[in-house]
Amino acid sequence: MSAITLRRARTIIRKALEQGRAMELKPLSVVVLDAGGHVIAFEREDGASPGRFAIAHGKAYGSVMLGMAGTAQMKRAEAQPYFVGAMNGLYGGQFVPVPGGVLVRDKRGAVLGGVGVTGDTSDNDAAAATAGIEAAGFTAEI
Repeated sequence: MSAITLRRARTIIRKALEQGRAMELKPLSVVVLDAGGHVIAFEREDGASPGRFAIAHGKAYGSVMLGMAGTAQMKRAEAQPYFVGAMNGLYGGQFVPVPGGVLVRDKRGAVLGGVGVTGDTSDNDAAAATAGIEAAGFTAEI
């Protein structure tokens, strides 16, 4: 199993931000977490509100802790709101169960961490995260 190194985390962030600019998105914030939910790297573009770290982190953290990307979390929250509410309570309210929280997997399918992007629509955030993850040589699960 490989790991998300600081160098690869920086690639993920750089490429996600480049994708956001190519798509003409609002200013983005991007966080990369390891498989234990610890921050490897974070950047907030000029013009992004300061509260975006918590949102980006919540998207990525929920993905890592549940082993399920933001899109799946949102569907689960809609189908089983009590379950997602309970899980969020167990983890101190740190989940943001919407697209933009993307799992990072290696070629064998092992979870290496998560990426959280925020600033535009959730689907656009997920597209930017996916571009960064794939540019770093990993597989994205949205």
